[in-house]
Amino acid sequence: MTATRRAHWKPIATAALAAMAVAGLGAWVTQLGPWYYGLREPAWKPPDWLFGPAWTLIFALSAIAGALAWRAAKSSHARLLIVGLFAVNINLNILWSGLFFRLQRPDYAFAEVGLLWLSIVALIVFLRRYSTMAAWLLVPYLAWVTFAGALNHAVVRLNGPFTDAWPAHRQCGADDDRGRGVPQQSCVRHAARNSRSEMDGGRGDIT
Repeated sequence: MTATRRAHWKPIATAALAAMAVAGLGAWVTQLGPWYYGLREPAWKPPDWLFGPAWTLIFALSAIAGALAWRAAKSSHARLLIVGLFAVNINLNILWSGLFFRLQRPDYAFAEVGLLWLSIVALIVFLRRYSTMAAWLLVPYLAWVTFAGALNHAVVRLNGPFTDAWPAHRQCGADDDRGRGVPQQSCVRHAARNSRSEMDGGRGDIT
């Protein structure tokens, strides 16, 4: 392979590997356990199986956008800014998943999702200087995060306030907007958590 061909494929391969790494890390951070299934959800929430393919498509489009912008940007300074903007966006994306699923604080995640949304806008605006196609490829990402932010807000509204303990109103047998009761395993986990808290003198526990 000639040097020219290597230079052509290098940004594409790098973007693809970065997208796969982010997708893998995001999947690892996202844990759909009893706590998640015990949340009240709005009736318009898509089925859980849809989120995986949606994020896969978004990451693929983002990788292509990054490669297009990288190739179109001729200066090292511009390329460094592109990488920096994507790095900020990736960290904010993973942070959102960590706050929502790992820390089990949708309220914190909702406060953070605005920063994630702004980072996508910044990417669209900056990449448009070098490639209009790259900017358009990020529009689905912006639309999906906008939708995710609305869903996040609905979860906070239906389940808040959130503390280190289980939300006070989430009693066993309570139905959400879809008429779905809190799973039994969630109730068992809630009871075990309360028992540990009492033994520890009321100390909260989010594990």
